[in-house]
Amino acid sequence: MATLKPSFTVSPPNTTPIRFGCFPPQCFVSVPKPPCLRRRLVLPRFRQTTGGGGGGMIRCELPDFHLSATATTVSGVSTEKSVDQVQIPKGEMWSVHKFGGTCVGNSQRIRNVAEVIINDNSERKLVVVSAMSKVTDMMYDLIRKAQSRDDSYLSALEAVLEKHRLTARDLLDGDDLASFLSHLHNDISNLKAMLRAIYIAGHASESFSDFVAGHGELWSAQMLSYVVRKTGLDCKWMDTRDVLIVNPTSSNQVDPDFGESEKRLDKWFSSNPSKIIIATGFIASTPQNIPTTLKRDGSDFSAAIMGALLRARQVTIWTDVDGVYSADPRKVNEAVILQTLSYQEAWEMSYFGANVLHPRTIIPVMRYNIPIVIRNIFNLSAPGTIICQPPEDDYNLKLTTPVKGFATIDNLALINVEGTGMAGVPGTASDIFGCVKDVGANVIMISQASSEHSVCFAVPEKEVNAVSEALRSRFSEALQAGRLSQIEVIPNCSILAAVGQKMASTPGVSCTLFSALAKANINVRAISQGCSEYNVTVVIKREDSVKALRAVHSRFFLSRTTLAMGIIGPGLIGATLLDQLRDQAAVLKQEFNIDLRVLGITGSKTMLLSDIGIDLSRWRELLNEKGTEANLDKFTQQVHGNHFIPNSVLVDCTADSVIASRYYDWLRKGIHVITPNKKANSGPLDQYLKLRDLQRKSYTHYFYEATVGAGLPIISTLRGLLETGDKILRIEGICSGTLSYLFNNFVGDRSFSEVVAEAKKAGFTEPDPRDDLSGTDVARKVIILARESGLKLDLADLPIRSLVPEPLKGCASAEEFMEKLPLYDGDLAKERLDAENSGEVLRYVGVVDAINQKGTVELRRYKKEHPFAQLAGSDNIIAFTTTRYKDHPLIVRGPGAGAQVTAGGIFSDILRLASYLGAPS
Repeated sequence: MATLKPSFTVSPPNTTPIRFGCFPPQCFVSVPKPPCLRRRLVLPRFRQTTGGGGGGMIRCELPDFHLSATATTVSGVSTEKSVDQVQIPKGEMWSVHKFGGTCVGNSQRIRNVAEVIINDNSERKLVVVSAMSKVTDMMYDLIRKAQSRDDSYLSALEAVLEKHRLTARDLLDGDDLASFLSHLHNDISNLKAMLRAIYIAGHASESFSDFVAGHGELWSAQMLSYVVRKTGLDCKWMDTRDVLIVNPTSSNQVDPDFGESEKRLDKWFSSNPSKIIIATGFIASTPQNIPTTLKRDGSDFSAAIMGALLRARQVTIWTDVDGVYSADPRKVNEAVILQTLSYQEAWEMSYFGANVLHPRTIIPVMRYNIPIVIRNIFNLSAPGTIICQPPEDDYNLKLTTPVKGFATIDNLALINVEGTGMAGVPGTASDIFGCVKDVGANVIMISQASSEHSVCFAVPEKEVNAVSEALRSRFSEALQAGRLSQIEVIPNCSILAAVGQKMASTPGVSCTLFSALAKANINVRAISQGCSEYNVTVVIKREDSVKALRAVHSRFFLSRTTLAMGIIGPGLIGATLLDQLRDQAAVLKQEFNIDLRVLGITGSKTMLLSDIGIDLSRWRELLNEKGTEANLDKFTQQVHGNHFIPNSVLVDCTADSVIASRYYDWLRKGIHVITPNKKANSGPLDQYLKLRDLQRKSYTHYFYEATVGAGLPIISTLRGLLETGDKILRIEGICSGTLSYLFNNFVGDRSFSEVVAEAKKAGFTEPDPRDDLSGTDVARKVIILARESGLKLDLADLPIRSLVPEPLKGCASAEEFMEKLPLYDGDLAKERLDAENSGEVLRYVGVVDAINQKGTVELRRYKKEHPFAQLAGSDNIIAFTTTRYKDHPLIVRGPGAGAQVTAGGIFSDILRLASYLGAPS
């Protein structure tokens, strides 16, 4: 067989050969040609123009490629020798692998790739490789620098040479190294000449750019083939420009010519029979043999085309992730690897920005039902994701969630064309989208009302001004005449798409999707769904993009329902709550899929903030060491502004009316509120009604079970009665743990002041017992229960029996009060004695009289067999008399005071909120 001596000729078509670099421009240039490039290439044509006065300028033009597949022998004689063509075997004996740039990013990674190829026990293997990591970017940078006449293109080209030279020296030795370096230096020399021509012209045609950009794949394929061949395996490398033929389209894409490519593949295999083929990705040729590229994600496309040509068993795309995620893991920590995807699901997810595959990559393999497997070269134990056409009766498919994944596209604008004159007028939509086409904009999504009154569509934000101007120009007469009312631009939008093949056959998917968005307080601007129901697409505010993605993913995938929490008031109750959260956090995550992250703790002077969640095992220490000056606005922003957590809740453990006055604004912003603070619900009636009205109209929750009865289910029981149609007649109860303790122990010969002193010492009272004895706390609870029952009462409307003697209300301190209290024991001692003589006991109660629309707080007498007389310790008891429970009131009884039970009531509200937001029950 004759030895080939490659060369190529540079000459302008239809002109006399010219001496490159001389002027007048008539020169002929020949440069050495590397073995991989058997092509005739046209370099620039230079012309001189003269003007008056003898002046002139040089003009440089870059014609397109003129290619031929000729070769010469050493003696210069053409060797177009006839070869008996052998058809390449096709079928499941072939496995196709594709390795991206990160997989072949350095010499060790290339060795790892070779090991994967060697360990594949398939009978035949075709391996498609990309350029080494960042090399394609470096090649395009060379072109940009040369076009802008930046001399640094020469040093940049030297960096490309050095990168591959060092890699080759680490991988190869002997003749293999010498051969590769010889080819590499020849290529670099040719590129230098090409870039010099581009430098002079100040312009590079698409053919020139594609030629330069495709060299990285040539070098990585050659190096990998040498490494595999060193193990003794039969291996050849393929320049896919000799095989893959594509037709450029007007949309900056290419369509494969499968018929011609199959012929060329057979021809190539006849001359290069091998069981392992290392093929270049990304590059191909046009039918005129002009080098081109497969554009974006071209190497994946190359692998899919080769898989289809070979009718391979499967195509494996090796990358640096474990497979296809249900959502972007950078935005959703709980995103999971999907075991399987249908072709259609992968197509939809990739269209909407998911890092899966380019949609066109799927088309070639779909024709022959060839599976695509996405695997991680850096984690060979991970099985990856299989993209295939699942059987219709696949049992496992039936068990999976109807939504396979979610994806977002940001930086969009929505254009709304609206007007009554659009309805029933043929050609309006055609005119609208004709304008969009004329300005070269890309429509991402379209939504039209069935009345034809409006059409809205999403376009990239960078293109919206051009589209808007074109539409206003095209429809100027219609706008002036009033047939169109407006052409509105809504900026700062994002698209959220839910994708799943089973969505079409599963009722309620859209309901679940929109419910999750509503509960996260996210407004939807536009909706689009095809009749195939493979995806539901919504347009939302860009600032809500991550929050929305997290919310819907959590709802469908039962990932941990995550709440961003802020605890206000780390006093006795707040501190107890934090300790309860600490002790239960692991169980909630593992068994109930609930993730409660405390992002902030604030007192009146100091606050502690965290982006990912405070370590509750050390919260006291951290608050002291890393606490900053308290700022409630900054605190609120920290908890609510974290878009990685869709739901936020503020827990107010104070008794502060100023903090309670903020509830309305928090709820309006979509922040859930949980509190034992009675000030908001017992404060001014108009503010309470405003707060409850907002709560009813929004999906933001406001829970306050612990405002009455601490951890007892008083509020929820009352609501349950009302919601099921019962009517409240009377609510009566002992709803102060402190006053329950006082009168349960105010027996025998004990004085009232003695019992108060005992309770204060035991920590059952406020620091100043007058706060308990005044009855105001009980009155607030009566107001809350009355308002929950539908009565419009204010605190001033309630008669309150105060147990603080009138002369002692002005005492300067609690100590002074306690010192003087024994002087007034006589009055209460007489009341107790009168009650005991009648077989009764004294109890301090609150009463809601729903029939007479009033409430009272009083010291009442009850028979000793009455449930109220049988309490012990600090227990609370509430009796509901209703139309259903008229003869025998419904009674709720239990501990009604103390930090543990109050914090437990708050904790219960937090878990109820999580349940409402999607946690499993």
